[in-house]
Amino acid sequence: MARIRRTLITVAWNLFQQQIKELSSRMRKIVKNIIALSVTSALSVSIVNAATYKIVDKNEASKLKYTYAQHQNINGDMAISGTSIYNFPVQFDYLDDDDFTAIETFAAIRHISVLALDDIEDSDALRAGDPTANDLAWVIRWLQDTSTGKGLDIEYQKVGDTIAMTNLSGVTTDYNLWDETFEGTDELTRSVIDIVSGITNGGISYGTATAPFLPGEVFTDSDGNEHTFWLREFGIRGFFSYDQGAQIHQVVPFETQYGGGTSAVMDVSEAGIAVGFSSYKLTEGYVDFIEDETGGCADPEIVPATMTLEACIAQALLGSEPYHTMALKATLDPNGFPVVEQLGLLVTPHPDDDRPYSSYALAVNSNGVSVGYADGFIDETVTDPDENESSVYHYAVVYKNGEVIDLTGDHSNKGSSRAYDINDAGIAVGHITKAIGGKAVQKFFYVDTSMPEEEINMVNPDDYFTGSDSTVRAINNSGLMVGEGEIETHNESTQNPRRTAAFVYDMNDDVFTNLNKTIPCSLRLTYDILEARGINDAGMISATATVKVDRRDAKGEIMLDDSGTPLKEDVVRSVSLEPIPDDGEICTAEEENKVIRKGASISFGGLLSVMALFGLRRKFYK
Repeated sequence: MARIRRTLITVAWNLFQQQIKELSSRMRKIVKNIIALSVTSALSVSIVNAATYKIVDKNEASKLKYTYAQHQNINGDMAISGTSIYNFPVQFDYLDDDDFTAIETFAAIRHISVLALDDIEDSDALRAGDPTANDLAWVIRWLQDTSTGKGLDIEYQKVGDTIAMTNLSGVTTDYNLWDETFEGTDELTRSVIDIVSGITNGGISYGTATAPFLPGEVFTDSDGNEHTFWLREFGIRGFFSYDQGAQIHQVVPFETQYGGGTSAVMDVSEAGIAVGFSSYKLTEGYVDFIEDETGGCADPEIVPATMTLEACIAQALLGSEPYHTMALKATLDPNGFPVVEQLGLLVTPHPDDDRPYSSYALAVNSNGVSVGYADGFIDETVTDPDENESSVYHYAVVYKNGEVIDLTGDHSNKGSSRAYDINDAGIAVGHITKAIGGKAVQKFFYVDTSMPEEEINMVNPDDYFTGSDSTVRAINNSGLMVGEGEIETHNESTQNPRRTAAFVYDMNDDVFTNLNKTIPCSLRLTYDILEARGINDAGMISATATVKVDRRDAKGEIMLDDSGTPLKEDVVRSVSLEPIPDDGEICTAEEENKVIRKGASISFGGLLSVMALFGLRRKFYK
């Protein structure tokens, strides 16, 4: 197995690794936002901002700690994601004494640096399969860990820990896709990552989900040792439903060999035109490994001597992303037979260049024009590339009239860019990396894609300050954009990232506003709006904010201090910001500056589990 894992590492896709780094950076910022709630922001100033939005809290989810807003339609129906599930169904029967010893060692090494958890409290209860909440949290972390834990070992239970939900008419309900219960129980595996990305005004819900990992039949190797492999039918798969999940239809990938392929549905228009992306080709290194007779899955000393072929492929997939990915367009059908087509790549690589060139479509407007990003050459003028043509970056693109058009323009003084949304007038939004003061800074942009290609020009409005990273996630047909940006000015580091705050920008009046300055004064001490994900044509904004709640342990029980008073902590919650008439209210200095919530208790263990949710979402959106 060690030899297999070493081989698998060499198969990993560079884009996948890059996305994980971006995820880690983003999560540090989320954690920093919550940690810093008890101090004044570096940019907080005492200015008068009357309320123009009310907050509609989408309410606590009883099964989990964190909820995260996706998009909402004109009726206020919102797609919601959640993670950090209470009472995660660990299958202790599949663990042995060596595993429990490894868990105890894992906790002993790490508990000093994890504020929310202590060392193992009751070893006997743990080994009996009835751990304390603290010890249950360590088991889950060990199963997820990809370094010294079992996150990349196919012989151990997998933790997806991500629930899809919808909030319809103010009521939040689970939106279960393909998860299954363990045999003989009523417990779902919770090994899936389910994300409903949105609901159209006409009621088409859509998104991306995974099949569950289930324990296979016991396999006996050539030495007589027994193994149980945790396998799933497919990985990431796009879906849509015309009846709120009663019937769920898949968008089958273009390429499914050796693992089922990947696909995603990122947006759907009111006309039922979906966009997203799909695997279309396998990397040669991955195919070589699967078919290698001297160390790969075709080696008889591995298959069938130590595992099944299915298990060998599944093990390979845990450590790599073997597929090249292409943007797709699908004309949906209520009966589940979408007509799917490829939208193409930005560049045509040299025939001998096997590096993965991919493209992604993230949004579509009512005219069928879509936007996203695609891998491209640093020199945008290259039409006859070399085998090793430099292709470090990905660039924002528009897909229209059968073409993939670069929105970045001259690449010489710009880095990566991505387009996240487009309105019916053809205005696309996103972010681009630029050199500012000798530092790479991510700045939000908008661009008119209806212009001739040679006249397309990105506009970068002012945001929080010159060196602030910012991005726009969505735009409505009135020209209002929402996103998030950094609000602190210090030189950030891995240990000390900058905090972010959500904003709204009006392109018609060139007005940029921190959304925390637009809610009623009394709520500014309760909610800190970190990100804005969407804005519909009624002006309702889908956002995620921190809010103080009673602290709960891994089993969902409220935690008390020595006097019996519930401990408190800040968690992220999905909220909707809905326009209201300007009330002329003047906030106090305390309310304006957010000197708030002294003594907040932070559950780092829980916060890091949010990565299960963000892992998929950021792969598609960051």
